[in-house]
Amino acid sequence: MRTTSEDWSPKLYLTFEDERTRPPRDLLAQVPLAQARRVVDVGCGPGNSTELLARRWPDAEVIGIDSSPSMVTQATERLPAARFEVADVAKWAPPAGTDLIFGNAVFQWVPDHPAVLVRLLKALPEGGVLAVQMPDNVEEPSHRLMAETAASGPWAAKLAGAARDVLPSVGAYYDLLRPHARHVDIWHSDYNHPLAGAPAIVDWFRSTALRPYLAPLDEAERAAFITDYTARIAQAYPARVDGKVLLRFPRLFILAVR
Repeated sequence: MRTTSEDWSPKLYLTFEDERTRPPRDLLAQVPLAQARRVVDVGCGPGNSTELLARRWPDAEVIGIDSSPSMVTQATERLPAARFEVADVAKWAPPAGTDLIFGNAVFQWVPDHPAVLVRLLKALPEGGVLAVQMPDNVEEPSHRLMAETAASGPWAAKLAGAARDVLPSVGAYYDLLRPHARHVDIWHSDYNHPLAGAPAIVDWFRSTALRPYLAPLDEAERAAFITDYTARIAQAYPARVDGKVLLRFPRLFILAVR
């Protein structure tokens, strides 16, 4: 699910492919399916997470959906044996025989996503699995500084409401999903990514969290916003002993078995 009219950049997203693929790999390790008929990667992006599913279940039908045409094109080139389509997960329903709905860093963009999670879980057959990972980093310096930069510049009116909402509590997710699942597991993991300085942190978020801030701006405003934001990031993330900076990245994981 993508939220701005400007299409997403697979190349920019994949600049940090190793780091971005670690959370879906960790999530997949907890999925208790020995076999699967059909697995669907919702918000598949450029196919890096879909590739994990294809390797885990080589005999399953593997489907990826994303609302970004450029991401779907990139994923199709990467995994020609899988099936990819442009779709909005907020309205999408899994085809019959789907044993896994896998969502890597997508549902935080979906309006009223808790209700969407319940709907998708209820659509699975007995024993089917809903496995979801979402960034839970709105209160991290990286995101607080986005909001501060937006509010303090000449673009403030344009960017009102651009900040992403804080995720619901673990208890809220549990209470919503448990009545429809035989098992629900929810946990957090904090990743600490060594990156090559403040500009690298900015590049990381240009392909994701910064998009709602940058999309409404013209070219000059975008450049000024990035300059301001980069200076703030440099203050908040000091260089470590090897010259790199550590980007702390909390993520929320949800696993529900129907």
